[in-house]
Amino acid sequence: MSQLANPTSTEMERDARQIHDDKPVEPSNITIGVVIGRMSEFFDFFVYGLASVLVFPRVVFPFAGDPVTATLYSFAIFSLAFIARPVGSVVFMWVDRTYGRGTKLTIALLVLGGSTASIAFLPGYETIGYWSPALLALFRLGQGFALGGAWDGLASLLALNAPPNRRGLYAMIPQLGAPFGFALASVLFGYFVFNLSDADFLSWGWRYPFFVAFAINVVALFARLRIVASKEFGDALEAHELQAKPVLEVLRVHGGDVVLGAFAPLASFAMFHLVTIFPLSWVTLFGGQSAGKFLFVQVIGALLGLVTVVISGLLADRIGRRRQLIIGAVIIAIFSFTAPFLLNAGGTGQDAFIIIGFAILGLSFGQASGSVSSRFSQPYRYTGSALTSDLAWLVGAGFAPLTALGLASQFGIIFIGGYLISGAICTIVALMLSRAPDRSADSPQGVTT
Repeated sequence: MSQLANPTSTEMERDARQIHDDKPVEPSNITIGVVIGRMSEFFDFFVYGLASVLVFPRVVFPFAGDPVTATLYSFAIFSLAFIARPVGSVVFMWVDRTYGRGTKLTIALLVLGGSTASIAFLPGYETIGYWSPALLALFRLGQGFALGGAWDGLASLLALNAPPNRRGLYAMIPQLGAPFGFALASVLFGYFVFNLSDADFLSWGWRYPFFVAFAINVVALFARLRIVASKEFGDALEAHELQAKPVLEVLRVHGGDVVLGAFAPLASFAMFHLVTIFPLSWVTLFGGQSAGKFLFVQVIGALLGLVTVVISGLLADRIGRRRQLIIGAVIIAIFSFTAPFLLNAGGTGQDAFIIIGFAILGLSFGQASGSVSSRFSQPYRYTGSALTSDLAWLVGAGFAPLTALGLASQFGIIFIGGYLISGAICTIVALMLSRAPDRSADSPQGVTT
């Protein structure tokens, strides 16, 4: 009776594991599932991010008075998802414990895809007035809330299957989803910007990438559920490697580690939106080249970022993950002195900013996720890593476009250099304060993401 009153997906997942007990999932299949899952999440967020520059200031915020203010309003709503994400994690961790991992992922990805697809139908301010920004804010909160539930533990499963001398390489695999997702979103928007008139793009062209996002989420859901129902995933659950714990209990036991982990990747997370979303807004508002051309330059940068993410894994296996992150933070700090001048130097300088910026970002971002998760004891690693990731994105990236554009437009673009330096300093200090040894060469815990 209790199972009927409180139905879960856990029993079905256990039955599926028994059915496929003689067909173990290859690490390559886990890799594909991880990359598809992360790409779908980043694609959703980048579709919104690009629209927050190219579309929403003109469609949703024409009442702002000037393009800069309209874009700042748009970036303020952009940040809401990062505020909602930790709330989503708390709620969906409870769903995980109560109704099962499959139920949690299904609900989370449907809410994520539904929120994204709903934006495609959003009427503009000229049609429904202030209801337009209100609905946009609601859908953006839905994206962030759902992303908190999309934490599936597959990256941890991949790390647990990593060979001892390749754990840095395996740690970077989930990070490949970001450049893939950004490149795909940029190609879609670039195509419509190039091939449609301005009126058609603002009327209907911008809506298509949001439909694509929903379709990608459906594919990602089935890819994830296939692995969640695998014997390998079940074994990790039975060993308490991937079990959800109450959030307050995790904070009581590992609160300091959660805070430390949130600040450890700050350099790369601060850099993240300063080479993806913010520069497009600067080019759009202050010139240098057309938005369509700049989008394709960013695609080239994202592809280069893919290469340097892979390189980060190779380097981490040779020199250690912590050292790799510290070196990356130092390089970002050095780049911060030249970044403002490149971005303000016309088309050639802006292209150089993107190419160099993505190359540096890949070297740092490739090892940033879960950088101090070795500090979490085994029963708390899954939930602790999720909370750490949520807070890191909130502090490091959530307000980056809003802060950077606000500082640059009011006081000069030189101030974005200070923003990057502050992130680099936080990373270096957090890593130095971390007392846990760098285990990327000898323990799977050191690469849990």
